[in-house]
Amino acid sequence: MSFKIEVNPDYPAFTSVLENIKSLFLQKGETIHKARNELKIIELEGRQCVVKAFKVPNVINQFAYAYLRDSKACKSFHNASRLTALKVETPEPIGYIEFYENGLLQESFFISRYAPYDFTMAHVRDEDPEDKEGILKAFADFSHDLHRKGVWHVDYSGGNILINRTDEGYTFSLVDINRMQFFQINGLKGLENFNKMWFDEKALITIAKQYAKRANLDEKQAIEEILEQDKKLKAHVLRRRKIKAFFKGHN
Repeated sequence: MSFKIEVNPDYPAFTSVLENIKSLFLQKGETIHKARNELKIIELEGRQCVVKAFKVPNVINQFAYAYLRDSKACKSFHNASRLTALKVETPEPIGYIEFYENGLLQESFFISRYAPYDFTMAHVRDEDPEDKEGILKAFADFSHDLHRKGVWHVDYSGGNILINRTDEGYTFSLVDINRMQFFQINGLKGLENFNKMWFDEKALITIAKQYAKRANLDEKQAIEEILEQDKKLKAHVLRRRKIKAFFKGHN
């Protein structure tokens, strides 16, 4: 089995860590998420790290990731490096490794520093914290700054935005960043990026008003746009669920 490896130059000792990551991942650490992929907090080289093990792709994607496009682990590392250069907060990237068999991608891992946080945007949505309006306005400001820098997080959802309270207010950090795009984001386009948040109408209006203020947009148009994009996604998800339920019921 061969491998491809890339390590942040600030962490040269992690080359050997990554080469042995499969056994380390099995033997050590605490799982903090397990679905399609698995995330663990593991102490490595005296540092608290998050190790993300990506699911082995199907055979078509094994070929595609080997020859046609970058793997999710590779994208996570390079997107994190790019965000850091743009001064957008994300856990510091350490490195990634891809394992190949017969020229096809098998397992892949991405390591970053562990970044402690107070709560996520999912908590803001579901738990209705005391300063919800203030958090939503700060989040709109952060999102506008993100878009001004040309950053589009494809999976911009509640669980992928970490929040810390500070004396000045709130700071936001992005995770699950293997699916990102970088392009010029103008006008009302940025309001589409909130459609995976699953906020209620009141929260979306608060975000739209603050975003419009920062982006010098017409407030009424901004509200209409954010609500329309939210409605479109929810209708799409509902259709998919009905189709899946239909086929499941006819199996």
